[in-house]
Amino acid sequence: MEQNSSNFIRTIITEDLESGKHDKIITRFPPEPNGYLHIGHAKSIVINFGLADDFNGKTNLRFDDTNPLKEDQEFVDSIQEDVKWLGYEWDDLRFASDYFEEMYNRAVLLIKKGLAYVDDLSADEIREYRGTLTEPGKESPYRDRSIEENLDLFERMRAGEFGNGEKVLRAKIDMSSPNINMRDPVIYRIAHATHHNTGDKWCIYPMYAFAHPLEDAIEGVTHSLCTTEFEDQRPFYNWVIEHCETESKPRQIEFGRLNITNTVMSKRKLKQLVEENYVDGWDDPRMPTISGLRRRGFTPEAIREFVKATGVSKGSGFVDSAMLEHFVREDLKLKAPRTMGILRPLKVVITNYPEDQVEMLDAEINPENEEMGMRQIPFSREIYIEQEDFMENPPKKYFRLFPGNEVRLKHAYFIKCEDVIKDEDGNVVEVHCTYDPETKSGTGFTGRKVKGTIHWVDAKHAVPAEFRLYEPLILDETEDEEDEGKTFLDKVNPRSLEIIQGFVEPNMKDVKPQEKFQFFRHGYFNVDPKYSTPEKPVFNLIVSLKSSFKL
Repeated sequence: MEQNSSNFIRTIITEDLESGKHDKIITRFPPEPNGYLHIGHAKSIVINFGLADDFNGKTNLRFDDTNPLKEDQEFVDSIQEDVKWLGYEWDDLRFASDYFEEMYNRAVLLIKKGLAYVDDLSADEIREYRGTLTEPGKESPYRDRSIEENLDLFERMRAGEFGNGEKVLRAKIDMSSPNINMRDPVIYRIAHATHHNTGDKWCIYPMYAFAHPLEDAIEGVTHSLCTTEFEDQRPFYNWVIEHCETESKPRQIEFGRLNITNTVMSKRKLKQLVEENYVDGWDDPRMPTISGLRRRGFTPEAIREFVKATGVSKGSGFVDSAMLEHFVREDLKLKAPRTMGILRPLKVVITNYPEDQVEMLDAEINPENEEMGMRQIPFSREIYIEQEDFMENPPKKYFRLFPGNEVRLKHAYFIKCEDVIKDEDGNVVEVHCTYDPETKSGTGFTGRKVKGTIHWVDAKHAVPAEFRLYEPLILDETEDEEDEGKTFLDKVNPRSLEIIQGFVEPNMKDVKPQEKFQFFRHGYFNVDPKYSTPEKPVFNLIVSLKSSFKL
């Protein structure tokens, strides 16, 4: 975050420091390691790390690893990589599982205070007893067990005497509370499963809503920043802090989550896309995951600036996906080298150009950044152009190549279409042209004007390349509730990926994974780190060149 970026959280922190409530700000980014981070998490990362940096505080990266059934070391590793790639360094690396003994002791304290009890109701029965938004809940028949019995049962739960689902530990609060989260929430459950961090040491695990405030308190977090979906849980957060008698008193503050059009931000749905092979893994360039955006070619600078531009508020409206693309263009326009690539090749033979001659033409690497210098590209008798840059019977105001018309080849010469070669099915397979040697780019030729400029690649020296073109993964603008009888999978765009084979300039032969380029008239592309080979680079379309989006 930037110092001059005012928002309600910054105001709260400023007041807390000025009043002496805190002498140092501590925040945390607390992901659950049950999936890969997505662009929504980037907002939380930027807010938590950015605010702490602005106030000379500290931020912990803490894994809320309280559910061994869904967590994996793969996710732990990927999250750390994503946070670093976004440009942030945490002060301490923490795990909720580091505090399991402390959490257990706090749960025992609640039992001793008569504020927690072991319940034998099943998960379905607990749900039924909880009531609804309009009807109060019913007390469990096990709610009035004695403190001694609860202590004994809870200890035996820890010792592994009971099976999964046989018993839970619940906070004893108020089954008639208008806030369902306060109706004796479950705070411990049995799960005989190996934990990625603690192995088989534990068979009972704290629930997230109970563990989270304790983790914050143990770490001395001053401001626990989360999205508004946790607002209804804040009363329980405060209840845990109060009745577990923690020394530190963190404050939970909610901000609006980031929603983007034409995508999904649910970990459950993203996981389904991966597991049912709708996409090529968590890092598929169509995915809104940080790893997917990185593989596609988005930059950390663009993502950070995008998040800052969306602001910090309580609202959670949808942001146009074109806004994120705008910041990518802005970041790449001065960084990305310009080059030419032919995505759908059509051969052109320049019949009056010497057969054995090859000349090197000068071309700027980036006309918007002269410091990047010049490159040289070969030119000879045979070249490739885009199929769409030639029409045998063009409509009016078509200024590219057609029989009898003259166009400029970018960085090269004027050429004029003289003949068209077709196959037995009538398809155009080759175009024959002549060139005017007096019209070479950079010589100051002013003899006549042409209205069209097209790009090309020398056929003799061209490097075969694969291009992957992307459309939005989800056809609907917003991730609304599914229509009756349908799921979000029905909204998956079947044309979200198109793979085509073409050619690039010879100076692209040794490109490295994650290098980014602007292909003339096509857009910005990234060298795919997964499928590119030294023999054949693969380019992912990052964004097209233009957008109607305006800030």
